[in-house]
Amino acid sequence: MEGGIGRKPEWLKIRMASGASFSATRRLLGRHSLNTVCRSAMCPNLQECWSRGTATFLLLGNVCTRRCSFCAVGKAAKPPALDPLEPENIALAVHAMQLKHAVLTSVTRDDLDDGGAKQWVESIQAIRRTSPSVSIECLIPDFQGNEYALDLVMAEMPEVLNHNIETVPSLYAKVRPQASYTASLQLLQRAKVRHGLATKSGLMVGMGETAEEITASLHDMARHGCDMVTIGQYLQPSAEHLPVERYITPEEFEQYRMIAEAAGFRHVQSAPFVRSSYHAEAFYA
Repeated sequence: MEGGIGRKPEWLKIRMASGASFSATRRLLGRHSLNTVCRSAMCPNLQECWSRGTATFLLLGNVCTRRCSFCAVGKAAKPPALDPLEPENIALAVHAMQLKHAVLTSVTRDDLDDGGAKQWVESIQAIRRTSPSVSIECLIPDFQGNEYALDLVMAEMPEVLNHNIETVPSLYAKVRPQASYTASLQLLQRAKVRHGLATKSGLMVGMGETAEEITASLHDMARHGCDMVTIGQYLQPSAEHLPVERYITPEEFEQYRMIAEAAGFRHVQSAPFVRSSYHAEAFYA
């Protein structure tokens, strides 16, 4: 049971996949001691993506300083020190996996003066040295609105700059208590207006929001220069996390897709298992 709303419906049953590509991806990540959001955040698409030889690399360790109630990543006020070998190890993995499109994300490190922005820059540069033809998508934290840190990463001109709104304003105090809806919108606008980047964001649904609130947030993102959006079902990682209020039907996801396209997004993925980096290469293509 999840959140007291009964069994998951049929459209939320995961079909397991494995095989040679899955095993090779797992071994490669282990060999380079790399973190992935796939594993750390308990992504339901891990089996599928690793079986396709893709993964989303998690920078700055695997312990976050934020207490978001939806996220399965470990939390602590003072996480371990950064690994200086992380950028090169990520670059080696990207090269070994022969990726055409690499997706980077990170935990939030409010304990660091720059929020980890320099490690972000070093990772992007390391990938481009070893795999110059690879396109890069950066799913960044808000760096507490630190303009220096934001500009440091954005100046590297990733092919896609991603930052998730996650939910509607009325749920921020419950879902993202240390974040700001307005600041996240301003971050997307900064990436578009100041740096001319292709921008992307994501929303989770099923946490108690209304369809009207989702519609309003989609229009907010579009007005702030967001080009692409993902919309997926929130799934409770454990009993200690925020419960699911409702399972959104595939038909409702299709309605959200049409609303997003009408709002002006040039690429939309809206379905139960959609996540920020799911089939990310299709967004860039």
